[in-house]
Amino acid sequence: MAERLALPVLLQGPSPSKPPFQDQFNYHHYKGSSSPPPPLPATPPLNPLLHDLLHQRQQNANFPQTQNPNPSKPPPSHLFRRGRPPLGKLRDANRGKPWSDPRLSRQGQRILEILIDPKFNTSNLHETLLMLFDLQDHVLVADLESVNADLLGIIKGLGFYKKCDLALSAFQWAQSRDDCKILLDGPVVAVMISILGKEGRVSTAASLINGLHKDGFNVDVYAYTSMISACASNGRYREAVMVFREMLEEGCEPTLITYNVILNVYGKMGTPWKKVVEIVENMKNAGVAPDLYTYNTLISCCRRGSLYNEASKVFREMKLAGFLPDKVTYNALLDVYGKSRRPKEAMKVLQEMEVNGFAPTIVTYNSLVSSYARDGLLEEAMELKTQMVERGIKPDVFTFTTLLSGFERAGKDEFALKVFEEMRNAGCKPNICTFNALIKMHGNRGKFSDMMKVFEEIKNSNCCPDRVTWNTLMAVFGQNGMDAEVSGVFKEMKRAGFLPERDTFNSLISAYSRCGSFKQAMGVYKRMLEVGVSPDLSTYNAILAALARGGLWEQSEKVLAEMEDGQCKPNELTYCSLLHAYANGKQIERMQALSEKVYSGAILPHAVLLKTLVLVNSKTDFLLETERAFLELRKKGHSPDITTLNAMVSIYGRRQMTERANEMLNFMNDSGFTPTLTTYNSLMYMYSRSVNFEKSEDVLREILDKGLKPDIISYNTVIYAYCRNGRMRDASRVLSEMRESGIIPDVVTYNTFVASYAVNAMFVEAIDVVRYMIKNGCRPDQSTYNSIVDWYSKHSRLEEASMFINNLRKLDPHIPRDEERRLLERLRQRLT
Repeated sequence: MAERLALPVLLQGPSPSKPPFQDQFNYHHYKGSSSPPPPLPATPPLNPLLHDLLHQRQQNANFPQTQNPNPSKPPPSHLFRRGRPPLGKLRDANRGKPWSDPRLSRQGQRILEILIDPKFNTSNLHETLLMLFDLQDHVLVADLESVNADLLGIIKGLGFYKKCDLALSAFQWAQSRDDCKILLDGPVVAVMISILGKEGRVSTAASLINGLHKDGFNVDVYAYTSMISACASNGRYREAVMVFREMLEEGCEPTLITYNVILNVYGKMGTPWKKVVEIVENMKNAGVAPDLYTYNTLISCCRRGSLYNEASKVFREMKLAGFLPDKVTYNALLDVYGKSRRPKEAMKVLQEMEVNGFAPTIVTYNSLVSSYARDGLLEEAMELKTQMVERGIKPDVFTFTTLLSGFERAGKDEFALKVFEEMRNAGCKPNICTFNALIKMHGNRGKFSDMMKVFEEIKNSNCCPDRVTWNTLMAVFGQNGMDAEVSGVFKEMKRAGFLPERDTFNSLISAYSRCGSFKQAMGVYKRMLEVGVSPDLSTYNAILAALARGGLWEQSEKVLAEMEDGQCKPNELTYCSLLHAYANGKQIERMQALSEKVYSGAILPHAVLLKTLVLVNSKTDFLLETERAFLELRKKGHSPDITTLNAMVSIYGRRQMTERANEMLNFMNDSGFTPTLTTYNSLMYMYSRSVNFEKSEDVLREILDKGLKPDIISYNTVIYAYCRNGRMRDASRVLSEMRESGIIPDVVTYNTFVASYAVNAMFVEAIDVVRYMIKNGCRPDQSTYNSIVDWYSKHSRLEEASMFINNLRKLDPHIPRDEERRLLERLRQRLT
C-alpha cells in the first residue's frame, strides 16, 4: 500500500511552468528555473522611505533614469537610521490636516487644487498638466528639476486624496509624452506603485512595471521595492518573491529597506529558516549591515515554526552588534515563546523588558496570554487578563479572542461563550478572528446551524470572510468527513477572489485526509508544488497526519528524514503524528520506543505530546500506559483537554470500569468541560455491554436534550444493547427513530439484527433483514452470513446449513462465487 500511495518528493518541488501573473510581471528570467520561489515576509508601508528617497533624488540635477550608477556604493547613510518607525506606523506630516508638500511649487500647488476639485473634468487633464511648463515662442520649456518635483508632489497629493485613477492618468500622461519621459525617475514610479498597492490594485501596478520595461525604462531599486511591498501588503507573497528575483536578475542592488521587506515577506510565508539565513548572508556579503528592524524581523520570522532557539540566537547577535532591544524586539520574542508553548521563557523576557525600562503594553500581555492559552494553562491566562486590568491596560479583541480560542480547544464551550459575552459587554467589537474561532467551535461540535449563523453574522457586522474563515470551514467539514462540502467551500473561496496560498493547501490536505480521501489529499500536495508553493512545517505535519491515519509508518519515517535533511525542524505535532502512525500501523514496539524518548526528555515532553500518548495508548487498549501518560501530564502541571478526557472515558468504558469512567465524567463536569458526542458514545458503549444496558438509551436521550445530534455510532450502540438482550421491539423502535432523524442505517446496523435473530433461531426474520438490506442498497458483508452459518454449525445442523449456503444465490443474486466457497469452508472448519 505504501508503494501505491508513494509521496512526491517533498523538498524539490518544480517551479510552475507559468507563474501566477506572468502576463503582468516580467518573469522571463525564471522560465525553466529548477527551484521554486522562496517564501516571503510582510511588507512595511513605504511612505516614510519614499519621503526620504524622493528628497534625495530631487537634489540630483541630472535626474538619472536608471538605478544607482555606482551599484557597488552602499546605500545612503540616512537609510540606516535607527529611528525609522516599525511596520504599520506611518510618519506622515499631513495626518489629520490638509495635505501639503514644501517642495511643491506655487504653480504645482495650483494644479493640484484644480485636479482635486470635485467639479474637475478629466477631459481637461492634458491642458491642466501642460501648466507645468512655460510656453515661450510656442515652445515648451521648463526647469526639469522643478517640473519633476511638481509631478511627484501632484501624484503624491492625488494619492493622499484617494484619487488613485487620476494619479494614474497623470502618470500615464507623462509616460505617453516623449518630452516628459525624463520626468519619470525612480521616486515618481515608486510613489505611483505605492498608491496602487494601497488601493489593492497590484495587477495594475504590475502592468505599469511591464509597460516601463517595454518602453526601455530601467526600473530602479526604489520602484522594485515599492512593487514588492505592494504585492506583500495585499497577501500576494509569491509574486513579491518573483519581483525580488527579477530585480536581482536585472542587476539591481537591493537596499537595506528591500532586504527588510523581503525578510518580512519570508516570515509571513513561513519560509524554512535555512532560506531566511541565506538571504541574511547575501545581505551581509553585499556590504549591507542589518539594522534593528532587520533583527526584529528575523525574530518574527521564527514565530511560525516555533523556532525559539533560533530567535534567542538572533536576540544575542543583535545585542553583540550594538543594538539595544526595543518594545518591538521584546514583543516579537514573547510571541515566539508563546507560539512555542514556552510560557516560562516568555515570563523571563517580560522581566528583562521591565528591568530595561519598557513597560508592558497590550501587545506584551496578549503574547503572554497566548503563550499560556496555547499550552492549555487557561487559569494562568485568565490571571494575566486580570493583571492587565489592574495595570490599567484594557483587554482588546485579541485578548478576548485568544482566551475564547483557548477554551474552545480545551473543550470548555461554556467558558468560551462567557468570554464572548464579556467581550461584548465590555464594548469590544468582535473581529474576523473572533468569528473564525466561533465557527471552529460550533463546527467541531457538529452544530452546523449555529456555525452558519456565525457566518451570517460576519456579514451583518461589516466584516468580510478572510482566508482563515474559508480555511476553517474546510477544516471543520474535513473533521466531520464531509468531503463534498470541503470541495464546495474551496470553490466558494476562489469565487470570492481568494487565491490559494500555503495555508489553504495545508487545510485542504488535512481536510481530505480526515475524510479518508488520501489520494485527493496527495493530489492537492502535488498541485501545491506545481504552482510553486514550497512546503513548510505545517505542510509536512498535514502530510504526516494523513499518513498516520492510514498507519503508513514507513512513509512517515521517510517524511521525517526529508524534513531533517532539509533543515525543517520537526516540532511536537510532527512526533504526535508519528505516534499515531505507529499505533495505527500496529507497530507497538516503535510506539513504545518513541514514548520513552518523550518520558526521558530526549524529546521535549510538550503537553500536546503527553496528550497524544494518552490517545494512542487508549486506542491500542494499553490501560497501564494510558494511565501513565495521563498521570505524567498532570505531574508536569498541564491541564488535560476534552480529547484527552474522552480517551480516558473510552478505555475505562471498554473495560467496563464504570466507577473510573464516572470519575472522569465528574471531573469533566466539575472542571467546566463540555462533554462531546464522543464522550456520550463511550458511555453508551460501556452501558450497552453491561447488565444496565438500558442506560445506553438514557444517554441517548441526554444527548438529544442537550441539543446535540446523535450519529450512526450512537444509534448502532443502543440497537446493539437491545438486540444483545433479546429486546428486538425496542431495537426496532430505535431503528425507526434513527431513520426519522435522517441517518441511513449501515451494514453494522443490519448485521446487529441478523446476528440477534440468528442467535435466537429466528431465521425467517434474519433472512427478511438480509432481503431488506439488499433492497435498500446496503450490500451484505461476510459478517452478515457468518452469524447464520455459525449458529447452524454450533448446533451441528449441517444439512440446514448446506441448504442455506446452496440457496444463497436466490436470496442474493450478486453474491460472489468465492463467498459461497468461503462459507462452506467455514462450516467445515467449525464442525471439525
